[in-house]
Amino acid sequence: MARRRTRGVDSWKLKEWYEILAPEMFGRTKVGETPANDPNKLIGRVVEVTLGEIVNDFTKQNIKMFFKIYSVSGKIAYTKFIGSEITRDYLRSLVRRRTSRIDGNIVVKTKDGYKIRVKPVCFTVKRTNSSRKSAIRKIMEDIIKMRASELDFIQFVQEIVLGKLSSDIYKQVKVIYPPRRVEIRKTEVEEEPATSKTEEVSVTA
Repeated sequence: MARRRTRGVDSWKLKEWYEILAPEMFGRTKVGETPANDPNKLIGRVVEVTLGEIVNDFTKQNIKMFFKIYSVSGKIAYTKFIGSEITRDYLRSLVRRRTSRIDGNIVVKTKDGYKIRVKPVCFTVKRTNSSRKSAIRKIMEDIIKMRASELDFIQFVQEIVLGKLSSDIYKQVKVIYPPRRVEIRKTEVEEEPATSKTEEVSVTA
């Protein structure tokens, strides 16, 4: 027993701490620290942090960001954006009785070749019929397709996490039926181009 505890302590002492940074598009903000006895073991590790923590804005705590470590230099681990998701608590808070929820699920490609799955959701003020639901779903999908084709990866992610894409959908849906809330429920990066350029500009809230 004593020998086991000693080995555990020795093993822990061999580990070094690495600072984890958000991608350049999120200002290289520190999003955590992690121990490892080999920096190569950090490659591929996924880090979850809220957008609120990144931009220091409590109102954005309902958006979870997912980053994957792709490189380690010295004691710094660098990450790339691989997806986002609104929290379950926040999603539940949007549900109301006698209203409709319309979900979308669409795969788009940005101007610079990133393939992203986007899942929008619209909550209406009152319950609506199936034809209006179909029309609302088509609006959501058409706007997301259009914006993805016009924007590069960083710009598209900015529009998603800072709410501009949801706002544009809301304005168009309002023509058909009054929406109460539109959100981008989830995003997932499914494919990157051979040459990725995700480290160029910063997101600002």
